[in-house]
This record gives sequence, C-alpha cells and structure tokens, in this order.
Amino acid sequence: EGQLVESGGGMVQPGGSLRLSCAASGFMFDTYDMSWVRQAPGKGPEWVSAINPGGESTYYADSVKGRFTISRDNAKNTVDLQMNSLKPEDSAMYYCNARILGASYWGQGTQVTVSS
Repeated sequence: EGQLVESGGGMVQPGGSLRLSCAASGFMFDTYDMSWVRQAPGKGPEWVSAINPGGESTYYADSVKGRFTISRDNAKNTVDLQMNSLKPEDSAMYYCNARILGASYWGQGTQVTVSS
C-alpha cells in the first residue's frame, strides 16, 4: 500500500520561505504524477502544483506561479515544494498526492502558517 509523508511545514512571516517535502513508499514512485494540494480552514481544497513522473513538466496555480517551485528526486522517492515570498493567504494544510490511472495516494498533510 502506498504511503506519503509530508514534512517541512511551520510558521513564517510574510515574505519568508519554506520548503515542503513529501517522502513516498510502497509504490513505483517514478511512474506517478505528483501534486501538492492545500486547504485553508473553511475553504475547499485548492490544487497548487504538479509534476510529471520524469520531472520534465511542472504546473502551477496562478496564485503561486513565480513564487513556488515543485521538484522531485526519483532516486530518493521524494517531491519537494519550495515556497518563496509567502503571503498570509498561503496559510493552509498542504497535502501531497500521488496519482496514476486507477490509483491515488494522499499524505496526512503539513501545516503552513504565514503571519506576522
């Protein structure tokens, strides 16, 4: 059974940076699309970013484009999200998702709080 474990969340001031990491196990990591999805209290889930299995193609929500960078290391089975120029509206629980036709795995999430 696939497992994803996120880490790297925390509290940061506006304009600061955080790097989230997601460690995968139990499935063929390098065949899955990987995404980050966030959910703020009282709001629905918001897709943030995605990367294809080989890492050649990346995608971003308009709200984070130019500030966030997704990357993956298929040798280490990890996917990272570098978040720069953080804003209070980036505060949310961030979830890692692995997806392939017929299967999807989610992590437990890591909390990001941007506040002065």
